Amino acid sequence: MEKYIQKFIRYLEIEKNYSQHTVVNYKGDLEDFNRFLGGAEVEKVDYLTLRKYLAVLKEKSLGNRSVGRRLSALRSFFKFLTRESYIKVNPILMLSSPKLDKHLPSFLTEDEVSRLIESAFAKDKDDLLGPRDRAILEAFYSSGLRISELVGLDVDDIDFISGILKVRGKGKKERIVPVGEAALSAIKKYLDRKKKQTQAVFLNKNNKRLTTRGVRGIVDKHIHSVGIRQGVSPHTLRHSFATHLLNRGADLRTVQELLGHANLSTTQIYTHLTTDKLKSVYDKAHPHA
Repeated sequence: MEKYIQKFIRYLEIEKNYSQHTVVNYKGDLEDFNRFLGGAEVEKVDYLTLRKYLAVLKEKSLGNRSVGRRLSALRSFFKFLTRESYIKVNPILMLSSPKLDKHLPSFLTEDEVSRLIESAFAKDKDDLLGPRDRAILEAFYSSGLRISELVGLDVDDIDFISGILKVRGKGKKERIVPVGEAALSAIKKYLDRKKKQTQAVFLNKNNKRLTTRGVRGIVDKHIHSVGIRQGVSPHTLRHSFATHLLNRGADLRTVQELLGHANLSTTQIYTHLTTDKLKSVYDKAHPHA
């Protein structure tokens, strides 16, 4: 089993170009399944074996989303083994995934976003952290970036004249996204103040590229400072970006492109968040409203 896991992981990294985050998760899920097998050969895994594993996961009180992710890893794994002729029959084809509950993403109001961004400011002329934090918050909201896309930004990825960013999204896929004047101005002010000129845009106190953990800490600090409700994260700004665009008339496919979603169905969840806008249009347009 272990040698097959190694082959599969190399396939994900080299041929599929999956992100390191996805590769690590898939590897962990497959290693968990291997422990369940207790040394049994992968060729002997059948539908009944998988049903027993599913029962074990349920006994651990894992949510449907966690179980679904593990089954997704196994589906990809057995599909790979079958295609490469390591096994003759794919045992997981008949196994159904648990139905996932649809969780609506949380978002901030336009006023809350403004308060959050305004909380980051330079305390004195030598303060670098204030301008950096403001540039981070502006970039998140202006372009709907994922946290991994923001920390991976290089100076060469920013076109200040055209007002666009080149970002590397999931699966290391590159896309071009527009960035607003407010965010460009904040980023430029921060870069002008940086004492150490590096390729990485956003640096920590040690002049190293900020990590995703560091960015979460920065956002948490400013959320706390303005007293916004709990449960807000960098991804909440991405949700807010999409929701506010739709509320102001943007079409779904444009928002899909801006977010870098492979499937429109992923973007459609944001339509559930625009009921106020829909009701407003309905009230104005329907004769019996």
